[in-house]
Amino acid sequence: MATYQVALGCDHGGLEIKNAIRQALEADGVSFVDLGTYTADSVDYPVYAHKVCEAVQNGEATFGILCCGTGIGMSIAANKHKGIRAAVLSDPFSAEMTRRHNDANVLCLGGRVIDSERAVSLAKLFLSTPFDGGRHEKRIAMLERD
Repeated sequence: MATYQVALGCDHGGLEIKNAIRQALEADGVSFVDLGTYTADSVDYPVYAHKVCEAVQNGEATFGILCCGTGIGMSIAANKHKGIRAAVLSDPFSAEMTRRHNDANVLCLGGRVIDSERAVSLAKLFLSTPFDGGRHEKRIAMLERD
């Protein structure tokens, strides 16, 4: 069982893949908080990006997963938050490397770009991949400069 907490959030374009990820986390016994949205009604993605990033910033969650139509809007909104390193992904290599080298703490996915099976697979890979540290720590520190 995982020893981390995941904050989930989405807009209407990412609802289907968020729900698939939620089900997979439940099945795997991973602790999570679902911060919405919960219906297919049109909503504004920055609202949910903020909720998830705030949960990561305040320690309520170790990682965030944000889903919208492409993942791009969520990643832009998320990266405006101090201490958040959000990456929009659609392939396994990038999911692994953004954790290993960038210590990304928020995964952004697009429900109109990938299917639910791929979304679950990428989320599991992202969450299970450790940060390599070492030479990458200096680079992460550079990102945190004001």
